Amino acid sequence: MKKIIIDTNFIISFVTDRNLDQQSKTAELFESASKLQISIICHINVITEFIYVIDKIYQVDKKEISNIISKLLLMAGIELVCDVNIKKVLSYWPKHISDYGDAQLASLCSKTKNSSIATFDKKFLKELERLSLPIYPY
Repeated sequence: MKKIIIDTNFIISFVTDRNLDQQSKTAELFESASKLQISIICHINVITEFIYVIDKIYQVDKKEISNIISKLLLMAGIELVCDVNIKKVLSYWPKHISDYGDAQLASLCSKTKNSSIATFDKKFLKELERLSLPIYPY
């Protein structure tokens, strides 16, 4: 089964109307996951970053944020990952991947079979390409 590792921007695009094209693409992946056609992997750091951005930038009520996270994690096809291979992360960050959280996702992707990373972050996409790590094609 394909495993899609998502970043923070992926979830933000799913729950906001900031970019309707991105929202549509994320909805398709979540739909596929709900049918157990793919597995979406969400790292705990992505949840932390998401909460921060939705709270501070979008000023969503904390109870609503909690509700969003709870529903997300209860969806079929969603896997929450908490482990970090710090040696692998540090081999990527900061030399090859400028964002520490992104380096965690790259590390996760490098050890997870049949996985790719879904992101709309152009800088991160370029960094993944340079490292020859799989990117989910939209």
